[in-house]
Amino acid sequence: MDHNLITTAFEIDGYKITKNLGIIRGITVRSRNVFATIGASFQTLVGGNITLFTELCEKTRKEAFELMVRHAEELGANSVVGFRYDANEVMSGVTEVLAYGTAVIVEKI
Repeated sequence: MDHNLITTAFEIDGYKITKNLGIIRGITVRSRNVFATIGASFQTLVGGNITLFTELCEKTRKEAFELMVRHAEELGANSVVGFRYDANEVMSGVTEVLAYGTAVIVEKI
């Protein structure tokens, strides 16, 4: 799937939605590891960006996004509209990240 056809909007300029295939999602659940938590604790003493957690968050979002795209492709979609992320703490140190949207088939106008 062309990632240029994945958008938070509900329309794509120059394209017409010809079929709505329904809601799609990608879910991943991650926990912090002990070593990253210790390293991040040291980074908080200095201040600024806590890179260990930033990298963990980025990996988690990327994984959820890729799972969502795969789900859309399995339905035969060539685009996703209304794309969003959501995150919830499942338990202390364990977070669920959800990527979701609507799988559609679009045609160039």
